[in-house]
Formats: sequence, structure tokens, C-alpha cells
Amino acid sequence: MIFAFLIAFLVTPMAKVIAIKVGAIDMPGEERRIHTRPIPRMGGLSIFAAFVLSTLVFMPMDIKTVGLILASSLIVVMGIVDDIKGLSATVKMGGQILAAMVLVFFGFRIEWLTSPLDGMIYLGWLSIPATVFWVVGITNTFNLIDGLDGLAAGISAISSVTMFVVALLNGRDTAAMLLLIVAGAALGFLPHNFNPAKIFMGDTGSLFLGFVLSAISIQGTIKGATAIAIVIPVLAMGLPIFDTAIAIVRRAKNGMPIMQPDRGHLHHRLLDMGFTQRQVVLILYAISGILGVVAIAVTNASPLWSLVLTLSVLLAAFIGTKRMGLLNPVGEKNINA
Repeated sequence: MIFAFLIAFLVTPMAKVIAIKVGAIDMPGEERRIHTRPIPRMGGLSIFAAFVLSTLVFMPMDIKTVGLILASSLIVVMGIVDDIKGLSATVKMGGQILAAMVLVFFGFRIEWLTSPLDGMIYLGWLSIPATVFWVVGITNTFNLIDGLDGLAAGISAISSVTMFVVALLNGRDTAAMLLLIVAGAALGFLPHNFNPAKIFMGDTGSLFLGFVLSAISIQGTIKGATAIAIVIPVLAMGLPIFDTAIAIVRRAKNGMPIMQPDRGHLHHRLLDMGFTQRQVVLILYAISGILGVVAIAVTNASPLWSLVLTLSVLLAAFIGTKRMGLLNPVGEKNINA
């Protein structure tokens, strides 16, 4: 973790120079953008470099580790092109599906799902579309939450540490090591990215972080096929998953294209309530940390307590959604906020 932190911290200034030279600059102007001056993006290069170098130094090169590096390299290349020239949503989705299929080829599969009636269901060939759906979905949740200085990097680090603890408790040493590497890389980038940011991670970083965390969660934080196996990563990465799910429902409810960006994300709503950028990011860090603690608690809890904790999180999310008006059209004020 320390090694990955140092690599990311030291390489980020070089990534900034590269971003400026190739024209990967995030310009202000759109309503949903918060910054007021041009800022280099593509800082995710340093996060990726820290991950790959740390993995090569500390991890055994088994078939899945090689597959993870190759697949995430595809995502990073696509992110670089998007940060420089911009890619359509269709092209980005196609690239994500291709990278997810590479993971499947190298043995990453979601083979079991929980059934309330029959316990666990073995997916068989359906494990392929289930895996692709999970990877593409989580990849995009981290991409969408990257809207404030330091937000995506911090949430990624918190999610990584949460799943590291769960993996360690369950003897999943390979997953635990990889999660520490991801956490170190994200934290190493954070000093350059926290408000006021000197560089953005861009799609290069947010797509990579979402992709690699989705892949590692498949590799396993829980031993065997258990009823809580899918609950743990959902809770650990709960904030970006929740924000994306609400955004999809809001856009569909209000007749907007689901892929159309808007200024209705949770961090935008908190800004509209009068909080500063730093305050919003720290609030969301705290929420993510609480979800992480719940995920760890669920790991060792009885089935009944696991259900109670999970339902409590869902109830809190429902109340928060209603009070903040997260399903209202963008710009509509909510008297309960």
C-alpha cells in the first residue's frame, strides 16, 4: 500500500505534464461542472502506473492477475483517448464490454446468486452476462461520481479498505493484497486532486478504479457461495451505486435519456444546499465510511442481523432520497432539504 501510494504521488506531476502536452484539459463552462479554470485531466495514469508496478513487484503472476492487468489496460487506453478527444457513450460502452469479456476469458465469473426461496442459484452460462453487467455497471458508477475534487479517489480508497478488511477476515489473501494496492494508488493521487485540485483523474482514472474494484470483488472477498457474498461489495461501494441508481430512475421518471448527464447527483444537491466543495466531499466520505463499517459488520453477523443491517441501510437511503428530492427534476427545489 505504501509502495503504491509513493508511486502514484510521485508520478502524478509527470501525468500532469503529459496531459497538458496532449491537450487533455478539462474546461469550465457546462452547468454541471464546478471548477472555474482549465485543469489538466488524465491523472488516472499515475493511479494505473502505481497499480501495475505494485502488482508486478508484490503479486504472484497467476492467470487471473495477468488477465486483470490486460483488461484494465484496455480500459485505461480508452480512458486516455476519451480524455484527449472525447468518445461517444456507445463507443465507451463497447470498450467496457470488451474489457469485461477479457476478464471472463481469464476466469472472472459471478457463478452464484442469492435466491430468497432456494438459497443459492448456480448461474451456469448466465455467469457470463451477469459478470459483464456487474463490471460495466460498477465501472460507470465510479465514472459518474467523479464530479468534485477528491471525491472519486477518496471513495475508491474507502471502498478498497472496506473490502480489504472483509477479504482478510475470510482468508482471501490475493484479493486483500490487490485491494491494498488500489487503496494506496488512490490515496497517493489524492493530495494532488483534493480541493483545490491541481489535476483531475479524468475517465482514465475513474473508469480504471471502477473496473478494477468490480473485478477484484468478483475474484472474491467471501469464501464460497454464501447469501451475503453479493451484499458485501454492494455495501462497500454503496455510495456510487446508490447515486447512479437514483440518477437512472430520476432521468427515466422525468423523460430524460438515461445516459444524458445532469446536475442532479448527490454531490450537486449538497452543493445547492450551501455546503462547500470540501464539506460535501467530507460528508460523502463519512457516508461511504459508514457503509463500509456496515459491510464489515454484515460479514460476521448472523443471517438475521445481516438482513436487519441491510434493510436499515435501504430505509436510510429511501428517507434520504425523499427528503433531498433526489428524484425531482434538476433545479426543482425541495422544501424538506
